[in-house]
Amino acid sequence: MNFEQQWIEYDYNPFVLFSSEGKIISVNAEAQFLLGSISPSALFDLAKAYASINFGFKTTFLELEYGRYKFFGLTVGYENEEQIGIKLYQAPSFKLNTKKPDGELTNIFTITDLCISTNSINSQITHTKSYDPTIPEVVVNSNKLIKVLNKMYECFEENEIIHTKVFYRIGEHIKFDEKKYSIFSISVTAEKLDKERSSELKVLAENNNFYVEITKALTINIPMITS
Repeated sequence: MNFEQQWIEYDYNPFVLFSSEGKIISVNAEAQFLLGSISPSALFDLAKAYASINFGFKTTFLELEYGRYKFFGLTVGYENEEQIGIKLYQAPSFKLNTKKPDGELTNIFTITDLCISTNSINSQITHTKSYDPTIPEVVVNSNKLIKVLNKMYECFEENEIIHTKVFYRIGEHIKFDEKKYSIFSISVTAEKLDKERSSELKVLAENNNFYVEITKALTINIPMITS
């Protein structure tokens, strides 16, 4: 898988490529979860309904909801009669604690890699990663964040593969003292989630001034405060 393909695979927004008969040719990781809430045929019908009359790409803004997923728009594209692709854009569904974070400028990737290394000791789990290199050092309490991240990995310790994604949330912000800050997320995903430990994680996160979104993935949303 080349770098461009990895961007599609780990995109926060679901992408599905269909044949002209409606058979799935490829899906990214997020679309695999979405297909648990909507049938491939319904998604194919959606693509056909919002496709451009002529070859090319067409973006439409509309509200859609399938299970836990909420979308604010979609793009459909096709360059020939053989294939058609659809990408859906997830609406913001995260929460942030309202207290402005304290701490020191921290390299998030160093902290995340440290936690991965700690949880890899005496373990056969394979860790995969997808990091957005444009995220700068941010102000955060590193000791508290390490506690929460380590607990997140504990929730998935019965898995063979754990994927960690650090990504910028495009167009999403939070205000502290009338100043607007961008937001990024650390998301940890695997097949099997320990529900008992995830309940413990929620309490631990709140006690350390973090909010963890618990779905099939565990996600922390952090304001991008750089000074």
